[in-house]
Amino acid sequence: MFERLFPGRAAAPSHALTRTPDQIDQARGLYLSLMEKCLINSIYEDAPMGPWQGQAYDGAKRAAGVDWPSAAHSMIGAKRMFNLRCLCEYVIEHRVPGDFIETGVWRGGASIMMRAVLKAYRITDRAVWLADSFAGLPAPDAARYPADRDENLHLAPELAVSMETVQANFERYDLMDDQVRFLKGWFRDTLHLAPIERLAVLRLDGDMYESTMDALTALYGKVSPGGFVIVDDYFLPNCRQAIGDFRAARGIDEPIQEIDGNGVFWEKAARAA
Repeated sequence: MFERLFPGRAAAPSHALTRTPDQIDQARGLYLSLMEKCLINSIYEDAPMGPWQGQAYDGAKRAAGVDWPSAAHSMIGAKRMFNLRCLCEYVIEHRVPGDFIETGVWRGGASIMMRAVLKAYRITDRAVWLADSFAGLPAPDAARYPADRDENLHLAPELAVSMETVQANFERYDLMDDQVRFLKGWFRDTLHLAPIERLAVLRLDGDMYESTMDALTALYGKVSPGGFVIVDDYFLPNCRQAIGDFRAARGIDEPIQEIDGNGVFWEKAARAA
């Protein structure tokens, strides 16, 4: 092959193509850091959607994940994206068993990050699950979930991204394969039936009380001891109430750790919950 591509030039000796562990770690880190920047688009600095968010890219807002990007594949911002990467790397390095899942994926950016971590570590026995209606958020069910009474995110067409679009976004990064699995539909209809045995990372991004509670009720028991629960929307009162109600009902007292003023996470204790 080398001779066909570069006639007359000697091939590099085999030892020159090997990499030390430090070099592999450095290359992995560079790849994942670049993925972070690409997914939130801090490279080309796309403007936010809608005049209510300003007309120009704001680096501080993008880092905090408080704008709705017009082109980026994720709106979670630099700090939450880095936290997600670190927690995924942690469970791999510490052999915490289980797959990764995101409940509420928008354009797929955070899930793409999870798949990129698996790729970088050459992990082939874990999957990334994407749970979403792929049609936006549900209308509030105020009778069952009074905390969602004033919620109107179901009226935001910007939040409805098709499954085909998300799959195409994975393809852009060469990360669409059989380790990426989709659960299409409302959480109340899909998550209890999902063929997931164990989870190492559970990332909640459903915004509403109902969506948050549905995901926790169906999936928290599958999170391995030492695994992580990440809550993207903890700053929203109805989401925060769902977290508080669930933790109180289950007697969960692991400390909640803040990421960036918006998202939080906690590590599941060794005892079963």
